[in-house]
Amino acid sequence: MPYRRLPNTDKARARAIKCLLEEQEVYREFSESELPFALYYQCRNFLQEYEKKISEYLQSLQTQTSTSKKVQQNTRKARLYVSHFIQVLNLSVIRGDIKKDKKILYGLNEDDFSVPDLSSDNALLKWGQNIINGEAERLKNGGAALYNPSIQQVKVFFDLFKEHALKQRKFQDNTQNSLSAVSAMREQGDELVLKLWNIIEAHFAGEPPYKRKKDCERYGVIYYYRCGEETLTEADDENYLHRKEAKEKAERDQLKLWQEEQ
Repeated sequence: MPYRRLPNTDKARARAIKCLLEEQEVYREFSESELPFALYYQCRNFLQEYEKKISEYLQSLQTQTSTSKKVQQNTRKARLYVSHFIQVLNLSVIRGDIKKDKKILYGLNEDDFSVPDLSSDNALLKWGQNIINGEAERLKNGGAALYNPSIQQVKVFFDLFKEHALKQRKFQDNTQNSLSAVSAMREQGDELVLKLWNIIEAHFAGEPPYKRKKDCERYGVIYYYRCGEETLTEADDENYLHRKEAKEKAERDQLKLWQEEQ
């Protein structure tokens, strides 16, 4: 007989419970003592809430994924413009067009002419805002504007990035919260599946192996064959019945012999 294994995904877990709930013969097959009404309705109520949480999570994930490409494009563009503006600023300082102490307005080290690390969203948010604020302060004090790119061009792409980055974070938070809600229900789901499967297997325990497997699967039990294990067929049931009949006949003969001796 192959071994059973509890579902390891949310969809499979829900499907295992739904399989029994939707089987039309369930209360013709199982007595109330075997499958109590309280357990049946507990499973039904759990399944409704579980599928709702799964649906909310999948919807959140789809929303997050659908906006991800646009966010990546805006991020790449903003990173490019912020980096180029800092390079132009450094070149202006090197040429002597801007005094190097003005770099402090941008949060930059006046003796360091490298571009800060902009690889993370947080770093890009920090340095993008720094150069926008720094350029505004320098221009307010009578400085000449930098071009190619201008701070206005930088601000356009930085604001787009900032807007979409904040939205994406919100989508990510929603997705994580939805996933946490689903995860919180998994343990209860596993407990219910285990109870149902034990009931189902106990009910069909007296049947031949092939028929027992098929009947249990009809009510949602999932079986796996071990490596090298032969697949059950109807022939296995025939052999099982022959052995059962032979055993019962031997027991009857033994009982008859004992009665005769008495």
